[in-house]
Amino acid sequence: MKAYQHLFFDLDHTLWDYDRNVSESLSELYTSYALVNLGIPTFEKFSEAFHAVNFQLWDWYNVGKIDKINLRKERFPRIFTHAGGLADAIPAGFEEDFMDRTSSKPHVFPHSKEILGYLKGKYKIHVITNGFNESQAKKLKSSGLDIYFDLVVTSETTGHKKPDPRIFHYTMDQLQTKSEDCLMIGDNPDSDILGAQRAGIDQVFFNPERKEIALSPTYEIHHLRELEALL
Repeated sequence: MKAYQHLFFDLDHTLWDYDRNVSESLSELYTSYALVNLGIPTFEKFSEAFHAVNFQLWDWYNVGKIDKINLRKERFPRIFTHAGGLADAIPAGFEEDFMDRTSSKPHVFPHSKEILGYLKGKYKIHVITNGFNESQAKKLKSSGLDIYFDLVVTSETTGHKKPDPRIFHYTMDQLQTKSEDCLMIGDNPDSDILGAQRAGIDQVFFNPERKEIALSPTYEIHHLRELEALL
């Protein structure tokens, strides 16, 4: 094992349990706004539409086909339409309510805090995320993860999104370090693993679902506690 000095973590789907937190928020919204009266027959239909549309919009965002403002502007109209609801009847402030509820959720992956506590005594640890500044900061604080990190770098701050190596170069410049001293830990093969490879940084692919991928990461784990054996 190389003697790394800096560990870079992805946030959503790696430490912060995006799926659980979003599901809770969507359930609350479906009930609070009585979406059944706006043409969406079940929560399951609403949730299915959200994940289909949101995935597509974030895919576009990550390759520069849509910006932050339009992602948020178009998200729920597209979701309502996809679910068979009335897009022109979306309540005022619905997107903002979703963002506030979701970013305030505390759920993290099992043993996230334990492993971060273990690693913090041995390395400098940081976040590199394609998320937006305000929401990512709120997620970190609401979940109690903020206390573990020395630097949080977002695509909104740098103007570059993973897998663009420039977001990694920016982070290394801020830390005055070099690629061989760094290790990236993340769940997304396209953004986290490929991005780190492009920047010459070793990678840990966090793969709890044991997905097959075309890339060959430096390391692969299926549970965060496995980092103890690596690091």
